[in-house]
Amino acid sequence: MLAFEPLIERAKEAGASDLHLEGGLPLTLRVQGDLRMLGEPLPAADISALAHRLLGDEGLRDLREKGACDLSKTILGIRCRINVLRSARGTGLAVRLLSAFQATLTSLNLHPDLRKLAHARHGLILVSGPTGSGKSSTVAALLQEINQSEPRHILTIESPIEHVLTPRAALIRQRQVGRDTPSFEQALIDALREDPDVIMVGELRDPETMRLTLNAAETGHLVLSTVHSSSASEALARVVSAFPSEVQGGICAQLADCLAGVVCQRLRYWPELKMRVPECEILMPSSGVRGTIRGGQLSRLATAVDSGGQEGQWTWARYRAWLEQRTDWARSTERVDRGEPELGEPAHAPVAAKPRASPSAPAAPPVARRAPPPAAGPERVLVIEDVDEDPAAILERLREK
Repeated sequence: MLAFEPLIERAKEAGASDLHLEGGLPLTLRVQGDLRMLGEPLPAADISALAHRLLGDEGLRDLREKGACDLSKTILGIRCRINVLRSARGTGLAVRLLSAFQATLTSLNLHPDLRKLAHARHGLILVSGPTGSGKSSTVAALLQEINQSEPRHILTIESPIEHVLTPRAALIRQRQVGRDTPSFEQALIDALREDPDVIMVGELRDPETMRLTLNAAETGHLVLSTVHSSSASEALARVVSAFPSEVQGGICAQLADCLAGVVCQRLRYWPELKMRVPECEILMPSSGVRGTIRGGQLSRLATAVDSGGQEGQWTWARYRAWLEQRTDWARSTERVDRGEPELGEPAHAPVAAKPRASPSAPAAPPVARRAPPPAAGPERVLVIEDVDEDPAAILERLREK
């Protein structure tokens, strides 16, 4: 019988971000953006039986009705986002292995300027990029920035929940579509009666979700969400174009009024570091940018970003120049106790890298560093962050303590 745990362990050892299973094909891993097929083809019956054990009766009904089903589980201490689907070969699984540590702006090697977005009091923040570019991790890092320092009520609406957030300074409620609420739309309607300061919407998928999201951003909430696009201007264009042409002018006016920022990112592999790092384009809502959006001239936003360096705009080239001068890289590592980092402390060790020559690049701004936490005493507390965590992993952590 095909077991899930050894597959996850194998993916973890290979440093994979994704794992794919389908009948008649070998185990397929995505490592540093490239696909690798390992071993012999897997029997379709074994994969179908594995999917049935993961889903249970209710999940199987969803799979039969919709052709796909999303869920998240913690397996061997690793949070996994799992999509079970039907294909021409039968049942398939696409598994995303999420970071074992709480994502922070520092641990993800993101620019400190993104902290300004997290500390906005209201408005809409969009994080965009292609599939697999780390959008969800960046959103989690922004939420963690708020959680570490501000007593605000954070409400997340996700399908499924990816990063489990542990409340620090903030009150955090995480709702999963399909389990805790029937839809994104209903959850957003309910949210306005639940006293949130910050709302995170997992993804803008349809016009109704977009409309309710814009309304929430207009009514004094800070709203974060993701959208698929290849540039910051395209992210806004995708939102506007989702509506009928007769109302697009009003949507542009709403965006101009409530936009707090757009981050478009892609992952770039650095051979000397042997890891991928987010490379970003950042659009900030200056008065000129707001006027361009209000006028529906979204194609001109690229020019506004290019000429607005003093206003906090970051082009791809400008951001790359900052990366090339950076020397204090963070390389993520799993903590022995699989707990999260202390408040303000990334779960990584800084990695020195030889800076690249870039005569036109601006000097990198200093990144504030906290002193390391005091050494742990003889007694330690085991924190179980996720009720879905694998019992074997919990027992292993207890033995380590």
